[in-house]
Amino acid sequence: MSSNSSNFLVLLKTFTDSLERAFAVNDIEVLKADYDAVRASDNDKKTALHQAFRDMLLTKTEDISAIEGFISFAVNSCRKDMTVATMPVVLLGDIFDAVTLDRAEKIFTYVENNVAIWKEECFFTACKHNLLRMCNDLLRRLSRSQNTVFCGRILLFLAKFFPFSERSGLNIISEFNLENITEYGMDGNEMIVDQLCGSTDSEVEGELAEENKLKIDYNLYCKFWALQDFFRNPNQCYNKVQWKTFETHAKSVLSAFSSFKLEEHRASSTNTASKMSDIGGTAASNNCPMEEDQIRESGHFFAKFLTNPKLLSLQLSDSNFRRSVLVQFLILFQYLNSTVKFKAESHILSQVQSDWLKETETQVYQLIEESPPNGKKFANTARHMLLREELWNSWKNEGCKEFKRPENVLEDTSSSGTPAAGGSASGGAAPLTGSGRPPAKRPRKPLGDLIRDATKQGKFNMGNPEITRLWNLCPDNLQACKGTDRNFLPSLETYLENPKEKQDPSFEWRALRLLARQSPHFFTLFNTPSYKVADYLESVRKKIQKDKLDIKLEHAIQEETAPTNAEQPEAEGEGLVGEEEHEQMDTELLKTEQLTPEDKNTHKMLAVTKEQLSELAPNIGRDWKKLATKLGYSADEIQYFESEHATVTDQCCHLLTLWFDDDMDASLDNLAYILEGLDMIPAADAVKQMIAVLTDKVEEVSE
Repeated sequence: MSSNSSNFLVLLKTFTDSLERAFAVNDIEVLKADYDAVRASDNDKKTALHQAFRDMLLTKTEDISAIEGFISFAVNSCRKDMTVATMPVVLLGDIFDAVTLDRAEKIFTYVENNVAIWKEECFFTACKHNLLRMCNDLLRRLSRSQNTVFCGRILLFLAKFFPFSERSGLNIISEFNLENITEYGMDGNEMIVDQLCGSTDSEVEGELAEENKLKIDYNLYCKFWALQDFFRNPNQCYNKVQWKTFETHAKSVLSAFSSFKLEEHRASSTNTASKMSDIGGTAASNNCPMEEDQIRESGHFFAKFLTNPKLLSLQLSDSNFRRSVLVQFLILFQYLNSTVKFKAESHILSQVQSDWLKETETQVYQLIEESPPNGKKFANTARHMLLREELWNSWKNEGCKEFKRPENVLEDTSSSGTPAAGGSASGGAAPLTGSGRPPAKRPRKPLGDLIRDATKQGKFNMGNPEITRLWNLCPDNLQACKGTDRNFLPSLETYLENPKEKQDPSFEWRALRLLARQSPHFFTLFNTPSYKVADYLESVRKKIQKDKLDIKLEHAIQEETAPTNAEQPEAEGEGLVGEEEHEQMDTELLKTEQLTPEDKNTHKMLAVTKEQLSELAPNIGRDWKKLATKLGYSADEIQYFESEHATVTDQCCHLLTLWFDDDMDASLDNLAYILEGLDMIPAADAVKQMIAVLTDKVEEVSE
């Protein structure tokens, strides 16, 4: 053990000296020569050189240019196969941990400028996880409100580095960031009832404020900021009660926007001129609108707006603030109207709600166009971005297929006139243009355009003509699967009477399967040892024939003895009720049509009692709300469980009881599967143990 450590120290000292000499002259060949001269295994040499790089880097934390040069030197050593491919990223992670955030932001420029290096084949596979970890460590150190630009640079770098189809960077199941909560004041005493929009320092501004007087009370303040909860979680709008709240709040806020118009010259008021003096104060003081480049140079960006009640009047008179809120409306409307793969079946808008969204969307675009500066241009840009968002949504619905660059189909022929592959040296195989090249093929239409055109027509584009044709045979594929033309099962009576089928060794098994699906006679028991399956099936066939004859006889008797007096409707009604009850009884008997007789007995024995649910509820504990959401219960129903019971155990027990009573698919196996998917492992284990106990009881009963 001591010899290995001493060998490592010797190698480390040798490579440290060699690295200093090679980096001083910026010659990787010097280091390569010393590396090859050392007699040791490649693993030992790479480990020692790797440590030499990390030790030497920590001595250069003050000089940013030296750090960048040293990282480039490490990249070259990786290309020479002297160290592992992850070493440059490891060095970057070390230096980011050792410097301040200001210096880290400057060093990160090197990472951005060399994204092509990290995407090389020898670096990408080995370094992608290290780069992702390094960027996440930086994001944890940064403040999203104070270091907004640096955070954005890191996210943009990751977007450039990873391909679009990288699963770790995609919100595959369309989850919302429910942690983004907007808190606002709940004390109405802080609200100033009648506030004037704008400053009243001069007589001119006093007259302007009097004309644009806007009443902002506490009710409008609460409605305005309550909308942020719908913006962060749009699925609330599919609840009828929540939709009514959203509709009322949206009408009030948009009405406030409509009643207070922003004028172009308001951007040149005295307060604005004093605040923007360093980026265009001259234009503001001359009462001329700010130019687009001046607005761009201002660099004003707010990651999170303030919610102080006293600021609302000033915020409503701010064009950027107003545009942010209106664009949030557009994004929400687009999601509610879009077809998203992971939406629940109940997330469907009614016709009245869809009509209201169309009318409100038109009003929002009108307000955006009326908001200076360049309102119409901003509205057209918003339309364009939302149209592109529809294409991204279609791409995600199709499973986020990988993007590939189109290959160049046409190849240039050589200047010597050599014919293309498949042509003839004497000419005539393919017509040539005057330049000696075959005519250019018509470019194929991009896949995105094909998908967009198919979506507008209400069809699917599956990428293959035959699959596309089959997929569009019926608008609703699930309904097509339920069609009568896809029912290939014969009737039980026909199958039992067919003599050819009886020669098949599997005839009896298939006959029992059909019997379980189509006739209640399957549930009759035959315990006689000598009673063969063939004899049983023959008796069933005779019973079916007898039942048909009895039914025909009853109809004939009823027609002959049909009453002609006033009691006829009552008698007919009783006959109909009897038939309906008979059909309902048959339906109840066939609920377990997919089970064998043994499985039916087991299914009945595995029914859960209230005492067993009471034992299971403590294992789930406070996570019962998460389970309730997964089982499809709404927020109102969860609140009902909480109001009905005081303890968590009783609430959970009530939830499980209702689920087992109401849901046809409710079973212990499904419950264990759902709990495992929610990472509630102790509760899942308890359910599995309960299944094992009940199964043992079933086996004892069967024996």
